[in-house]
Amino acid sequence: MFNVEKVMSDLTGICMQVGSKLLLAIIIFIVGRIVIGHIMQLVKKLHGIESADKTVATFIVSGVKIVLNIVLLLSIISVLGVPMASVITVLASAGMAIGLSMQGSLGNIAGGIMLLIFRPFNVGEYIQTNGVEGSVRAISIMYTTLLTNDNKKIMIPNGELMNKSITNCSSEEFRRVDLQFTTGRQEDVVKVQNIILDVIKANARVLTDSPAHEPFASIDGGTNESIIFTSRAWVKTGDYWTVYYELLQGITEALGAAGISTPAVKMVQVQG
Repeated sequence: MFNVEKVMSDLTGICMQVGSKLLLAIIIFIVGRIVIGHIMQLVKKLHGIESADKTVATFIVSGVKIVLNIVLLLSIISVLGVPMASVITVLASAGMAIGLSMQGSLGNIAGGIMLLIFRPFNVGEYIQTNGVEGSVRAISIMYTTLLTNDNKKIMIPNGELMNKSITNCSSEEFRRVDLQFTTGRQEDVVKVQNIILDVIKANARVLTDSPAHEPFASIDGGTNESIIFTSRAWVKTGDYWTVYYELLQGITEALGAAGISTPAVKMVQVQG
């Protein structure tokens, strides 16, 4: 005979058992996240991490965080009563499918490891790659983060980054500032050269300590109406953009003050 009381008692027991496991899993998740947060703070403050190269440090911190979250996930699965043997079996059987579907992610992880080994750039350096440029803010397991001059954050997958050309603008101690100026065809070439060189040499950040760093100004081409001058000045890498804009403005103003003309713009009247 159907016993309603027994069925209700069994259902209540099952619900209490499942509910207690679910509640415990939630508590473990919340506590685990708090513990992981504290552990990550301690890891970042470790003497070895603080004294390590920023590129290595950010990569290690990112890896530790992923491992801790995996441990937390396995703990929750165990509390919910799912046999670990079953979990391992399922993961093993699905490994190939997951590997195929995550080729891009695995490529990014491999790319991150390769970046760490070959070190084409470090955190804090300015790079250009794949049509974007900026200062390297972080190198994690999956992505490299750039910060542009106008404070935009760009995240580039490590796998893609390893397969592209990378220009490191900060790796060397010195950089050369190259600028071009155009004048009218009739202008005195020597006069223009001297004006450009005077402005360059007057800049305190421009290096003049060796023949290799000697400021330069010369004709670099022209047309029937204009002459193109190229100027070059060596500076410390950290001073590059400051000197670039100082020379650009200073030389332009000096040429204007000396009455140096620019090529006339021809106006063509269209007959309608």
